[in-house]
Amino acid sequence: MTTRQNGLTYAQSGVDIDAGEALVEAIKPLAKATRRPGGDGGLGGFGALFDLKAAGFVDPLIVSTTDGVGTKLKIAIDTGLHDTVGIDLVAMCVNDLLAQGAEPLVFLDYYATGKLEVDVAVRVVAGIAEGCKQAGCVLAGGETAEMPGMYGSGDYDLAGFCLGAVERGSVLPDLEGQKAGDVLIGLGSSGPHSNGYSLIRRIVEHSGLSWDAPAPFAPGKTLAQALMTPTRIYIKAMMPLIRAGLIKACAHITGGGLVENPPRVLAKHLTTRFDWSAWSLPPVFQWLQATGGVADAEMRRTFNCGMGLMLVVSPANAGIVLAALLDAGEDAFVCGELVEAV
Repeated sequence: MTTRQNGLTYAQSGVDIDAGEALVEAIKPLAKATRRPGGDGGLGGFGALFDLKAAGFVDPLIVSTTDGVGTKLKIAIDTGLHDTVGIDLVAMCVNDLLAQGAEPLVFLDYYATGKLEVDVAVRVVAGIAEGCKQAGCVLAGGETAEMPGMYGSGDYDLAGFCLGAVERGSVLPDLEGQKAGDVLIGLGSSGPHSNGYSLIRRIVEHSGLSWDAPAPFAPGKTLAQALMTPTRIYIKAMMPLIRAGLIKACAHITGGGLVENPPRVLAKHLTTRFDWSAWSLPPVFQWLQATGGVADAEMRRTFNCGMGLMLVVSPANAGIVLAALLDAGEDAFVCGELVEAV
C-alpha cells in the first residue's frame, strides 16, 4: 500500500481516536465499581461475559430491554446538567425488566456525538455507573461513536441495553392468577422521569421562564435542575417481593402514562379502576398542567402523574406488600382495584 506525505488523517475528518481512548481509561474505574456476582465490570474487550450460575440462577430465562432518555437530553445539553441523564438511561431499562419479574444483570450503553468532549462523556457515564449501582447490575461495556456531521455542536444521544434473568416459574405478569378485586398499589415517582419532555419543553417555552429561573414548584432549585430530577430505580425494593411470589403484575408507567401502560400487564378480561383521590398530583405536574392548560385525560396518557410503577397484588397480600415497600423507603399507596372489563 502506498502512502503520501501530509495525507489526510482521521483526526482531520473530525474523529479523535486519542479522545476515545482517553474516555475509555477515564471510565474504567466507574465500570469496575459496578462489579457483582457473575460479572466483573471490566471494559476494553469486544464483548462481555456473565455467569448466571454464579449469580444464583438455577433455571433462568433471559430478558432483554432497550431504551433511551428522549428529549430530556435536550435540557441537559442546553444547560450543561449532564450528571444524572445516565441514571435515567439505566432506570428506563431496568424498571422495564420488573414487568417480567426479571433481575437486571448486565448493562451496556451507546453514546453518540458529533465531536467527543471527554469531560461531558465522563459525567454522563458516571451517571450510568451510578444507575447500575442503584439497580445492582454490572456496567459491562458499551460503544462511543464520534460521527462528525451527524449531530450539531454539543449534541449527543444515548441508548441503553439491559440483560436480566428470571427463574422460569416466576415470570410476570401472572395473567391466569389475576382476578377482579385484586388490589392496585402505586409506587411514587420522582417527577416526570424520562417521559413527556417534548410537551414539557413546549410548556416551559410557553411559560416564558428561562432554564435558570427559580422553579415555581421546587423551592431552592432552578427550573432545569427540578426538571432534570432523575428517574427513580425500583429494583432493590421490588425484587424481594417478586421473588416471594407476592406480585401478580407490575407496569412501568412510561410513555402512554396511566392509560396505555397498565393494560400491557393485565389479563384481557380485566381492567383498572383507579381511585384518583388516593394520591395527590405532585407539584411539578400541577405546574405543568396549569401552565400548559393540559386536560386531565392528556395528563394521564402522557405523564406518570406521580406513579412510577403500578402493581397488582391479591387482597390477602396487599398489606404485606405495602408495608415492605414503605420499609424500603418507597412512597407506596393503594390506588384502586381490578374489575371485569366491559
